Amino acid sequence: MDYAHSDTAVGGGPRAGGRPITAKILIAGGFGVGKTTMVGAISEIRPLRTEEVLTDRSIGVDDVAGVDGKTTTTVAMDFGRITLDDELVLYLFGTPGQQRFWFMWDELAHGAVGAVVLADVRRLADCFPAVDYFEDRGTPFVVAVNCFQGAERKRAEDVRIALDLEEGVPLVMCDVRQRSSARQVLITMVEHVLSSVSPAG
Repeated sequence: MDYAHSDTAVGGGPRAGGRPITAKILIAGGFGVGKTTMVGAISEIRPLRTEEVLTDRSIGVDDVAGVDGKTTTTVAMDFGRITLDDELVLYLFGTPGQQRFWFMWDELAHGAVGAVVLADVRRLADCFPAVDYFEDRGTPFVVAVNCFQGAERKRAEDVRIALDLEEGVPLVMCDVRQRSSARQVLITMVEHVLSSVSPAG
């Protein structure tokens, strides 16, 4: 749980000199689930985006069912920053969602202390690879169900069952277009990371 700019990981106590603790967080999930939107909604700096226009070459490669209006896609990563309080700054790295870009996940995940897996109830299976990835690596993560406009509303308990999540994995409903909602997702994730690294008892 290292990060190049951190002397201390989340939960390790305040840094010398009063400087804030910094932590790297991944925002993952399937194609078109809202990762770029979340980073853009919450970042206090102008987010770095690596989006390219979808062309006819993606036909048969990228499944746009349910996101027919999507015209661009992330090909490397999204990057943003959010200060949660005077003592904690999060650096956000949004992963590309398409399978052909999954080879980049290991590089992006290096040094991350936790992750948010975004899910869309219309395409729940699309978040399975991200859930499996973080489970396999023991990275603390939360699942955030992005409640798209017009999408059928599901109970959190039903989504948890459908995803077969382990009992300790938090699941929250959100609208990542709203800064306050995206911020609450990150707070839940930080609390989960802290509980994961704190000694039991």
